[in-house]
Amino acid sequence: MSALATSTGSINLGQGFPDTDGPAGIARAAADAVLTGRGNQYPPGPGVPELRQAVAEHQRRFYGLDWDPDTEVLVTAGATEAIAAAMLALLEPGDEVIAFEPFYDSYAACIAMAGATRVPLTLRAPSFRPDLDELRSLITPRTRLLLVNTPHNPTGLVLHAEELAGIARLAVEHDLLVVTDEVYEHLAFSGGHHPIAALPGMRERTVSISSAGKTFSFTGWKVGWVTAAPALVSAVRTAKQYLTYVSAGPFQYAVAEALRLPDSYFDTLRADLRRKRDLLADGLAAAGFGVFTPEGTYFITTDITPLGEKDGLEFCRSLPARCGVVAIPNVVFYDDAEAGRPLVRFTFCKQDAVLEEAVARLQRL
Repeated sequence: MSALATSTGSINLGQGFPDTDGPAGIARAAADAVLTGRGNQYPPGPGVPELRQAVAEHQRRFYGLDWDPDTEVLVTAGATEAIAAAMLALLEPGDEVIAFEPFYDSYAACIAMAGATRVPLTLRAPSFRPDLDELRSLITPRTRLLLVNTPHNPTGLVLHAEELAGIARLAVEHDLLVVTDEVYEHLAFSGGHHPIAALPGMRERTVSISSAGKTFSFTGWKVGWVTAAPALVSAVRTAKQYLTYVSAGPFQYAVAEALRLPDSYFDTLRADLRRKRDLLADGLAAAGFGVFTPEGTYFITTDITPLGEKDGLEFCRSLPARCGVVAIPNVVFYDDAEAGRPLVRFTFCKQDAVLEEAVARLQRL
């Protein structure tokens, strides 16, 4: 869809990347690291000590979680590699993984590469809340791992405390591992983000994953991290060693500085994205979409049936010609195609002028 946006000159509200860079001081830190030779050669396999220490400080500062930077933190090539390494490290052929559907697209691929089977827990409109009774019913003797994404892409769901507690109880009861993708942790617009690793019985069985891209608007740097108990970090690192080995050396030093930015940075980021969410949500509603206002992330899921449309894939293919706007059909994130067919995702991590122009164009519908 990004290629379609380029070829048609359309506004790209499909792929989730900002159209402005992050803090200039952090960019300068990366440039300084390159020019002074910090990280230009292979960095340490687990990540540079400065970043591992900064990740540990960040987890303590925001969530009260204490991780040893030497044995319980691992730096990866973005969250995508962290997810792949975790699946390859922790799964064996024939294992089952329960994951929220719609899936972020790399989940299905990584589970398949590990020889495991994905089992969807479908989040359904309009609330997209998980049904914990259904989750319990999906657990079998072959279930090895729960793959949790909160804040959730593409629906914008943010798991509430009672939902996290319910998932944790099931994980403990059935002795399951949990891998949790928390890349939008600072973009939970109400109620905040609460890591499942902080709940009773979860520290030793949870692999928590996050990254710098969404929080600091440097998605191209691909700097992510894992926090987990030593045995789990060791397993994930063993798989990661044969994927990228190491990556993003100079950027790791810059991200270490970024994680230590004052609270005002994170508060302003969240408030700015919340405002952009509302700008686009109001425009989409005025254009005739059914709008499911997200609790977090970069994305708004919409229903196209009020527009007289049924097929999100065909709708998104035709939208550039009709309006000069690109979106993503949610059906590509589903095994249950019918559940996702009428849903379309738009991103709001763009400049106000871009969002306003997109809203104006969508009025043609």
